[in-house]
Amino acid sequence: MGVLLLVRHGQASFGSDDYDVLSETGHEQARLLGKHLAGHGVTPDVVVRGDMRRHRETAEGMLEGGGWSTSVEIDPGWDEFDHLGVVAAHPDLVAATDDRRAFQRAFEEATARWASGADDAAYPEPWSGFVARVRAALERACAQAGPGGTAVVVTSGGPIAVAAAALVDPEGDATTTARLWRRFNTVVVNSSYSRVVVGSTGPRLLTFNEHAHLAGETLTYR
Repeated sequence: MGVLLLVRHGQASFGSDDYDVLSETGHEQARLLGKHLAGHGVTPDVVVRGDMRRHRETAEGMLEGGGWSTSVEIDPGWDEFDHLGVVAAHPDLVAATDDRRAFQRAFEEATARWASGADDAAYPEPWSGFVARVRAALERACAQAGPGGTAVVVTSGGPIAVAAAALVDPEGDATTTARLWRRFNTVVVNSSYSRVVVGSTGPRLLTFNEHAHLAGETLTYR
């Protein structure tokens, strides 16, 4: 039986000129995760990351903390959706993005509209395209875990939520998938990991959002 770990990147730089950079806390979260996994006997056969800077920096910190020399592959299928583009598609919400709480409210409203699929043409990437992209990346990662192997994917909260929704209810319709995605996406902790087992009957979600390596100021959601 293979094991696939889906890791959310460490805390990014909210409110800075470049969000796609880990904060100091984010770098520490990545190192703590690697140390935690290594301490529990995890030695990945392959590490896969999305093609974003925060994914790269998280993978580097995780490898450092775990003392691993595992090769790292890039799969853009694990990239996050353009959250700023999704919010900007709704000008009535943009004015509410001056602080974390206000942005979170705007973000949840905007992504709910996006995930409804009602107006795909208004977005840089339609919801249906995002779901298809992540599901294809999940299939590739499960194949890399293989029988008896361990693969670690470093990605973002949105793709992890899509993967979790697909694994929890693989036969769910578009409405069900969107509903599950919204529930999962709002609670994914920075540098948390979700465990997928890959067996003869296909992949199954074993755990979601594990973060025992975090406490106090290192426990963040945004």
